[in-house]
Amino acid sequence: MSQPLKIIFMGTPDFAGTALKALSDTNHQIVAVYSQPPRPKGRGQQTQLSPVHAYAAEQNLPVFTPVNFKDPQDRETFKSHNADLAIVAAYGLILPQEILDAPKFGCINIHASLLPRWRGASPIQHAIWKGDDQSGIALMQMEAGLDTGPVLTMQSLPVTQQTTATSLHDDLAALGADMIVKLVDDITQKGLPLSTPQDNAISTYAPMLKKQDGIIDWNQTANEIDRQIRALNPWPGVWTSCKSARIKILEAVPVQQSTNAAAGTLVDKTGLVVCGENTLIQIRTIQPEGKKPMNIASALNGKYLTIGEQFS
Repeated sequence: MSQPLKIIFMGTPDFAGTALKALSDTNHQIVAVYSQPPRPKGRGQQTQLSPVHAYAAEQNLPVFTPVNFKDPQDRETFKSHNADLAIVAAYGLILPQEILDAPKFGCINIHASLLPRWRGASPIQHAIWKGDDQSGIALMQMEAGLDTGPVLTMQSLPVTQQTTATSLHDDLAALGADMIVKLVDDITQKGLPLSTPQDNAISTYAPMLKKQDGIIDWNQTANEIDRQIRALNPWPGVWTSCKSARIKILEAVPVQQSTNAAAGTLVDKTGLVVCGENTLIQIRTIQPEGKKPMNIASALNGKYLTIGEQFS
C-alpha cells in the first residue's frame, strides 16, 4: 500500500461509530475526531458523550466538539490537522466551504440512501415508511448544499416487508464501514475516483423526524401503518389513543382479510384492527403509557385494550 492517509473523522451516533471503528483497524492515521458536544440525556438528564466521542476517547484519539464552525479558532484548528481527507457520517453540523476545502481530498460523506433519493436527516426511516424496495449507501464528495454533492460510489440493499429501522440501520452501518475502508485504500493507490453528479430533478428529502410523525391515522391502509410502525420504532415510536391513554404499537403485521367495521376498531382477541380501505392489521406487541411492552393477550387480560373499542 502507498502512504497511509491522515484522516479527520466527523460523526456522532452509532451509525458513524461503526465506520470509525473500521477505519481504526486500518493502518491509516486518525488525526482528529469531531463529534457533537456532550448533552443531557435520559430521565436523569445526565450529560453523556456521543457514541463516536466515547469510542474515540477509549482509543485515545483527540476529540473536538465545536458547537459550530463560526469561531475562527475552530476553523484554524481544523486546518492545523493537515489532513488528507475528512470522512463525515451523521455528524449533525453544516460544514462551511472553508472546512470542506481544508483536507487534500476534501470531505467525503457516508450517506444512508441511494442518492439523490432521501437527502436529509432520516433516510433510513423514510425508505421503509414510504415503501421503497431498496436502500443503500452513497459515498459522496461533500459540497455546500445538503447532501447534493457528486457520488463517488454507491451500493444497494433490499428493503423487505420484515425490514425495521433498527435492522436497516445496522446493515447500512456495516455496509458503509466496508465501503469507506475500501475507498480510502483505493485513494492511497489511485487518488479520488471519478464522481457522478446527482440529478436534482429526481431528488427527495427526508426531514428530521418529529414526535407527531408517530401518530397513527387508522384511515391509512394496513400496509401503510405496518411500514410506519417498522420505520419509526424505536424513535419517535408509533402510537394511538385508547381509553384516553396513549398506547405505543411496537409490532404488528398486515393480514390478508377484510372487514366492514369502522377504521381503528379492535375486532377480536388475536389483535386484528380495522384500517383504511377495510384492510386489517394484527397488533402483536403494545406498550401502554408507563408500562412495559406486552403481547396482545396480556393487554386484553390487563384491560388495557377492549374488543370492539375504537382507537383514535
